[in-house]
Amino acid sequence: MRGLTLRGAALAAALLCASLGAQAALFEDDEARRAILDLRQRVETMRQQAEQRQSEESAQLRRSMLDLQNQIEQMRGDLARMTGQNEQLTKTVTDLQQRQTDADTRAKSNEPSKVAVDGREFNADPKEKADFDAALGIFRAGQFAQAQTAFADFVKRYPQSGYNASALFWLGNAQYATRNYNEAIANFRSMLSLAPDHAKAPEAVLSIANCQIELKDTKAARRTLEDLTKAYPQSEAAQAGRERLSRLR
Repeated sequence: MRGLTLRGAALAAALLCASLGAQAALFEDDEARRAILDLRQRVETMRQQAEQRQSEESAQLRRSMLDLQNQIEQMRGDLARMTGQNEQLTKTVTDLQQRQTDADTRAKSNEPSKVAVDGREFNADPKEKADFDAALGIFRAGQFAQAQTAFADFVKRYPQSGYNASALFWLGNAQYATRNYNEAIANFRSMLSLAPDHAKAPEAVLSIANCQIELKDTKAARRTLEDLTKAYPQSEAAQAGRERLSRLR
């Protein structure tokens, strides 16, 4: 009887120990599962945080790249404007330089230059020279009435011109050709008074005599021819004057 009691007690104790061990094992499995779940949650949280940070960094990078692209576009625009301004400035400078060159050319073209007419040298403006040459061209074309007007206008327009002695000489010849003898004599005398040593002075004196002959003033013509041979004895005009003088006697 007593033996049965001990065996029962031992069995009960064994059952109790087995129950406690099972409970302990069950407790440990729950803790492990909770630890694993917690770890998974932490990993998931970290993954989500990493993805969020990556997303934010990507968004920030895109914004930075967009800002950089905008800055590049703005710099391109600024560069284009600067290039346009430089091109305009270069064109403006080139235009100013061309205008200055043109102005210098015009100024030089209007500057007096040395000319030589009938053995006389003097300075003349380009317009002055052109007007004289034009009048002389009209005379040489045989348009004596027009030449008379052109030379008369020239003398009025350029009263101090070095061309004036020659202009008066050709004016007198144009008037002689149109039979304005008295006016021709007056202009030949004005020419001689202005330049008695002019290369055409002997011809002017001879022309005065020819006008006087045409006016039937033989006495005055003879006196003029005598003056010619005395004043310019070596000239061709003096030789012609001697021949004409011999016919007048």
